[in-house]
Formats: sequence, C-alpha cells, structure tokens
Amino acid sequence: IIQIKAEVLRDGSTIEIPVEDIVPGDLVLLNAGDSVPGDSRILISKDLFIDEAALTGETYPVEKTAGVLPPETPLGRRTNALWMGTHVISGTAKAVVARTSAETEFGQVAERLKLRPPETEFERGVRRFGYLLMEVTLVLVITIFAINVYLERPVLESFLFSLALAVGLTPQLLPAIISINLAHGAKKMARKKVIVKRLASIENFGSMNVLCADKTGTLTEGVVRLHSTLDTDGQPSERVLLYAYLNAFYETGFTNPLDEAIRSHRPFDLSGYRKLDEVPYDFIRKRLSILISKDDTTLMITKGALPNILAVCSSVEVSGGAVADIAPLLEPIRQRFEALSRQGYRTLGIAYRASGSMSVITKEDETGMTFLGFLVFFDPPKPEIIETIRRLKRLGISLKIITGDNRLVSATLGRQVGLPDLQILSGSDLHAISDDALPARAGDIDIFAEVEPNQKERIIIALQKAGNVVGYLGDGINDASALHAADVGISVDRAVDVAKDAADIVLLAKDLNVLVDGVKEGRVTFANTLKYVFMATSANFGNMFSMAGASLFLSFLPLLPKQILLTNLLTDFPEMAIATDHVDREMVTRPRRWDIRFIRNFMITFGLVSSVFDYLTFGLLLFVLQATPVQFRTGWFMESVISASLIVLVVRTRKPFFQSMPGRYLLIATLLVVGATLIFPFTPIGALFGFSQLPTLFFLLMGMIVVFYILAAEVMKRFFYTWEKF
Repeated sequence: IIQIKAEVLRDGSTIEIPVEDIVPGDLVLLNAGDSVPGDSRILISKDLFIDEAALTGETYPVEKTAGVLPPETPLGRRTNALWMGTHVISGTAKAVVARTSAETEFGQVAERLKLRPPETEFERGVRRFGYLLMEVTLVLVITIFAINVYLERPVLESFLFSLALAVGLTPQLLPAIISINLAHGAKKMARKKVIVKRLASIENFGSMNVLCADKTGTLTEGVVRLHSTLDTDGQPSERVLLYAYLNAFYETGFTNPLDEAIRSHRPFDLSGYRKLDEVPYDFIRKRLSILISKDDTTLMITKGALPNILAVCSSVEVSGGAVADIAPLLEPIRQRFEALSRQGYRTLGIAYRASGSMSVITKEDETGMTFLGFLVFFDPPKPEIIETIRRLKRLGISLKIITGDNRLVSATLGRQVGLPDLQILSGSDLHAISDDALPARAGDIDIFAEVEPNQKERIIIALQKAGNVVGYLGDGINDASALHAADVGISVDRAVDVAKDAADIVLLAKDLNVLVDGVKEGRVTFANTLKYVFMATSANFGNMFSMAGASLFLSFLPLLPKQILLTNLLTDFPEMAIATDHVDREMVTRPRRWDIRFIRNFMITFGLVSSVFDYLTFGLLLFVLQATPVQFRTGWFMESVISASLIVLVVRTRKPFFQSMPGRYLLIATLLVVGATLIFPFTPIGALFGFSQLPTLFFLLMGMIVVFYILAAEVMKRFFYTWEKF
C-alpha cells in the first residue's frame, strides 16, 4: 500500500509522518513536487510557486509568500495561504497547518457531495404530474362510487368499478415508458461519446436553458500559449520571438508553462548558437538571464516580469533597430503593458545587452540593458467553442462563465467566445448580495469572476430559484459542488475524479459540439415522454369519463373491472415503442419543461372529444343494434381500444398526422393492437373476458365512428395549439 507522507517539524526535530496524522498547529516543510497536506498559513517561503488549478481554476502557477491579508480576500488571491490538494511547483516553504480533513476547502467540497442531490426540474415535473392525476382520480372515483351507492347498486360491485376507474385513469406504464425512453436516449448518446451516469439527467439536458461553465480547461484549452511577441510600438516582432526562444531554450532551472509556451510556439534553428552561462529565475529578481554566443558576438538575454525588466534597462530599441534612451519612453511602455493586462493577457518583458568577451554572468551584470519588447501569453479558447456557443444559443440556451480567474482574463475570454454586452460580477461583490436578492441579479450576469468553490454552488442554486433549468460544465475539484447542485452536471473525460463522480454526464470527445448533440437528444427523449403523457392521459380520461357517465344511466356496468384493465393494457402497448418515434423539428428548437396546466387542458380537451364519440358508440349499440350487456361491453371495448390506438398517430405531432411519419415500431405496434382487438372477441380467451361476437353492421358503423373521431381530433388539435402555447 502506498502511503503519502509529509515532512513536519515537531519538538524541534524534522520527521516524516503520514498526511492523515497531521493536525492543526503542525509545522510542515514543503519542497518542489510536494502536495499540500492541509490548509496552511505560510511562515517562511523562498521562490515558492503553487499549482492551484484544481481548486481555483488558475492556469498559471501562483507565487506565494508570507504576509498578512484582509479577511475578505478571495481564496484565489490569498497569496499567504496554501490549500490542501494543491502542489508545489518550485521553491520551499515552512507553513503552519490551520485546517485538515473535512475542515479544509477541499474537504468542504467533498462533504457537500455527500448530501442528497437537489430535486431536478424533471423530477419536480413528474411529481406535479402525479399530484394532478391523484386529484382527478380522487374526484372522479369518489363521485362515481357515491352516485352508485345512492342508486342502490351493490356496494362491492360499485367499489370494484370505482377502483377499476382509478386504475384505468392512471398511466401505469409511465415509469416503464420513462425508463425505456431514457435508456434508449442514453444508448444513442453513448454512440456520440456522451456517457450518461444518471438517466434522469437526459430529460434535464433537454430542458436546460442556462449552461454555466468553468473557464480553465473547459472553455479554454487549459494550456498557456504564446499569443504574440510585440516590439515597443506594439507591432509583431520576429526578433522578440527569436530572443525569447533563445532564452527559453537554454534555460535549465525552474521550467514553467511560459517557457513551454515559447518553445512550442515556433522552433528556430539554433545550430550557430552556444550557451555560455545562466542566471536562474528567483522570486526576488523575477528575471531569468542567459548568456549566449554566435560567431564573434556575445549576448545576454533577460526576460521576466515587466517592472523588473524595466528596472535594469537604460535604453530601448525602437522601430528600425535604433536604440534610444528609455526615460522618455517609460510611460508609453507601461501604458501598453497596462492595456494588455486589462485585456486579460499575461505579459512579460524581454531585454538584451551585448556582453563583449564575457563568458560568465551574475545578477550584478543585469544592468544597462536594452528593452526589446513584450511577450504576450494567454490560455486560448478551444477551437470549436465559438461555434458550440452559437449552436447552443440557437437552441435557446444562454452561457454563463463561472471562474476563479480574475475579471480581466475572464472578460477577454468572454469577448473571444462571442458573449455580447458583458456583465461581470466578482466573488467579493457576490459576498455582499443576500441569498434572497441573488436570484434576481444572477440572470443578468454573463461572467462570475474571482469566485470561490462554494460560491459556484450558490450561483447555481440562485439561477434555479429564478426558474431556470441549469446545467454546469466543469472539470476541477473546485467544480464538484456546482456539478452536484446543477439540474445536469456535465464533465469531461480528462477531468479530476471528484468532478467526474459528481457529474451526471461525462463527455468522452474533446469536441464540445457533442454538447449540442446531447441537448438535442435530451429534447427528443423529453418530447417522446410527453407524447406518452398526452396520449395516455387524454385517452384514459376520455374512456373513464365515458364509463363513469354510462354507469349512471345503464342498468349494468359498461365494462367489467377485468375488461377495463385489459383495455388499459392494450392501449398502452403501442406507446411502449414511443422511444423510437420521430420527433418534429420544432420540438427540438427550444427548451421545454413540464407544464401541468397544458397537460391538464390537453387531457380534458381531447378526453372530452373522445367521450363524444364514445357516447355515439353507446347510442349505436343501444338504439340501433339493441345490444345485450355482453354485446355492449364487447362493442365498446373494441371501439375504445381501436380509437385510442389510432389516435396516437394524431396526437403525437402538431402537424397534420399525414405530414409527420411515425416511427416504424410505433406504427407496427399500433396496427398489431388494432388487428388483435378485431380478432380478440372471436377467440376462446375473449369469452373468458366476457366478450361475444357482433354483427357485421357494427363493424361498418364502428369504422365510420373511428374515422370521424380521427378527423375531429385533427381539427381540434389545430384549434388547441392555436389557443395553447407549449
């Protein structure tokens, strides 16, 4: 078993102990490569750089030093503190441990993940739909039972009939249909390299109207790139690039992402150059100098933080290669640096000095140098992200960036990816807004910058309270609690394990356009689920309303309890193939959610249309065919099942049914049920259910009723969607 240890100072002696044995108050000694064992306060440091990307999202290593900061300083700017889960890139430190285990920032994220995930929009919709069915069922069943008892019908028979009505009104296959739809959707999404961990998240994916995303590694490549090399006039300079490459290529000390970015930007042929000496980077100077020679020329090239480079320069190279005194040009150089910083770029300076016959250099030789230009770095957005954001916007999904990075860097990214009219809110401003006020404010914000991990979760919850279905896309430890709180948490394959565990959906492909495919598939799945709800509730409500009314004027039960259950089973059978049905394009173009008022109105409207033709069937059976109770039940059973099965082809689309082709399996299942219903009364099993044969005239008249019912439903559908918007 591998045991991770840390070096601590106890009783005046330095010892190594397992990290789980560290307690608050311990003094830890840290070196390059060490992981920080607990949230700590720095006492002493030397050239200390920490990689905090996993916790704060900061792309660059962060310089750390001892000091005192105000209590309200954001987590990402606490340069005097170290956080558990981060690690040392370079330098050394002595720090006192303040918090360990669950009390650390990392531990608090882990603790929040143990909480039960909040109810998602899809789950809330199913619950509200259940309440609607319960209300309708209770009213209908109690009323029918009371009337039957009042009419002195047998109590037990009346009770069983009322109970059968309740069962008949309930879409029993809803859990199965939802599971089949979700499983089918998950299978299709897996083919597109989208792994669904929590099936219900597919529906939320489709209903999502706000996508929040972490910046580093999610919207950006998570790798520092050299954006440009500029001379003092701000023009691209090949010479600045060459000198920067020489400095980075021959550097042998602390290797940081900036040197890697320079070396990978564009290689040069250095066969004529020779390295003579080097003065490594250190925290005090914030410079790195290289002494090189080529032919008879010896050159010292220095790069580093711009103020520290300017401090050792006495001249500046201007356009045309001329060298001028730096004093009158210092202010324009600083203004250009500040302008680049305001755009969110990380900018270094580079300078040089002819060194004659020198073969060795020291820190003291960094003087009298000539300023050459700027090295501009950035973490570029992923190539496909702009198109992805455009496609998401066309689907009715707005993007919000939530990041621990500073607001300047975040604003630059926002402009690069096409976010218009940026509204930015910082983590410190967020602290000043109450939980009650935040939902109204959060919707107007495009970028939340300099936020702490726990604030990300707070933003997600505020957006949900404002009525949004919120997705969150992230890949770091600092994203875990937000992924957990979102209606749909989305991560990527290369994310840290904590983020993948907290996510509902994991993207295996590097191309974020699979997000768009996932959203569309989620909407297809949700649309097919709603189709079943519309079909089942309207057909069931119509049948039960007809049955309840018939029971009041008939001297016998219109259907026996077992016949009611059989009717329900057969009408549900075609709908089991609904997962494979085609979906009209307009159902995918914008987010849709459970609208209980719309479902109720749909159920009542089309249920009553169904009842009208049920009562026509009653009249046909009683007054034209003079049917016996057994024949009545047989005739209505056949008309009820056939009309409910065929009406599926009408209500599954807003278009005229002949303009929208149903899925193959749905069509086959529907025709099978119609055929089985026509044959069933003539079989021995039909006799067991209390059915009998009917005259040929009935089938002709029933065919006319079904045709007129389909036409009436088609006309009503056109009026209904004019009145009701969904």
